[in-house]
Amino acid sequence: MLAVIMADSASESDTDGAGSSSATPQCSTSSSSSKQQGFVISPFRLEELTNRLASLQQENKVLKIELETFKLKCKALQEENRDLRKASVTIQARAEQEEEFISNTLFKKIQALQKEKETLAVNYEKEEEFLTNELSRKLMQLQHEKAELEQHLEQEQEFQVNKLMKKIKKLENDTISKQLTLEQLRREKIDLENTLEQEQEALVNRLWKRMDKLEAEKRILQEKLDQPVSAPPSPRDISMEIDSPENMMRHIRYLKSEVEKLKKNLRTAELQREC
Repeated sequence: MLAVIMADSASESDTDGAGSSSATPQCSTSSSSSKQQGFVISPFRLEELTNRLASLQQENKVLKIELETFKLKCKALQEENRDLRKASVTIQARAEQEEEFISNTLFKKIQALQKEKETLAVNYEKEEEFLTNELSRKLMQLQHEKAELEQHLEQEQEFQVNKLMKKIKKLENDTISKQLTLEQLRREKIDLENTLEQEQEALVNRLWKRMDKLEAEKRILQEKLDQPVSAPPSPRDISMEIDSPENMMRHIRYLKSEVEKLKKNLRTAELQREC
């Protein structure tokens, strides 16, 4: 077992030392060296080392391809960097030209604005002087119109005050006259209420007499028809049911209809007796 482990260690060191050589010479070299040293390598271990060597060689190829790819990318980036530097120089030159053009343009505009400012200042002074004179003239005119309006307003106020005083006196006279008329109307109203109360009392008395007459006629007809005679209503019941002349008239109409009905029944009964 110790011999196999030592052989594996020697084989790994030989493989690491010859990373770029082929698999077959390496294996033969390892075998011969191991045989010279008296080590024995198992076939399983030898196959494993061979596979590992092939894997490392494959990884080496992949790394070489990636290295070439990175070199190409680096070259492309270097070319792009040179192009960007050229473009930067071109842009800087163009920017300087545009800056100079803008500076000249702005300088011309500033000069034009200064001239325009001076012109506006002169025009403003002229306009201000004109407006001052115009406003002074209008102020004098307004003061004159104000004085005239105040005088006219004073006259108008005096006229309106006199007119209102006349209206107030007239309204006072009308108020006194209407108060007298109102007092007279109140007295007439009291007289009319008294007269109406007397007439209403007389009307109620006549209606009471008419009701008593109809009640008596109704009882006579009920006696003739041999019907139970209804008791005459008490004055208290009638006064509770009849509280106005309108209700009394309604009650009288009801009594009339009852009397007519009883008369009709009486005639019918008499005709039946004759038959």
